[in-house]
Amino acid sequence: MLAEERLNRIVAVVDERGTVTSAELMELLNASESTVRRDLTRLAQEGRIVKVHGGAASAGATAARRTVVSVDQAVGERHELYLAEKRRIARFAATLIGPSDFVYIDAGSTTGCLADAITEHSATYVTNSVEIAHALFEKGCRVLMPAGEIKTVTGALVGEQTVETLRRFRFTIGFFGTNGATPDAGFTTPELGEALVKETALAHTLKPYVLCDSSKLSAVSPVAFAAFDDAVVITDAVPSELDSYSNVIVVE
Repeated sequence: MLAEERLNRIVAVVDERGTVTSAELMELLNASESTVRRDLTRLAQEGRIVKVHGGAASAGATAARRTVVSVDQAVGERHELYLAEKRRIARFAATLIGPSDFVYIDAGSTTGCLADAITEHSATYVTNSVEIAHALFEKGCRVLMPAGEIKTVTGALVGEQTVETLRRFRFTIGFFGTNGATPDAGFTTPELGEALVKETALAHTLKPYVLCDSSKLSAVSPVAFAAFDDAVVITDAVPSELDSYSNVIVVE
């Protein structure tokens, strides 16, 4: 099968089914895992499908056919997905931090890119991510971490102690990750423990921003941590139904 024919076949299958796994595509196309992965990356970059963990979803999915993200991925696995977009979002977000800010940075792959992009060393940073704390420490930043238990999959501090610590803080600006972001469901994540941490920190932030690549704008997870208009979304592209929302910043 020629490459262009294979790409068109993938789009047709995804549009017909709404979602499809990489394993199903490998069997259907008699193609290797690396070939399917490469094809999905190309199609996602062209906007013809939405690449999700383990497969693809229709780029024209309606609310009734949205991707449901019910299980957390390890940060390392998520890091490579939409990496160029995440880095663009992160570079823009880093410019919003001033020298006197008291900054909260949530655990996540896009917020991890933000830590790499930060050049403001005079601000004070609070994070529940072990990886982000280390990256900021290596830059010479002042870093605070709440108490709590480290969640193995994401490397995030969670639990009652984490929430109680964050209740005491008042952040001037904060940056949050999300697994899903839609006007009807709000900002959502798979697990209650992380949702409570996000909810608490966001409620105590004067200027909250949610950093998410455009694939998250058609995804929903089981636990909501904020309404869609509770924060400003920084993303790389938006579906047409979000064009009228004033709290969405699209980074070119």
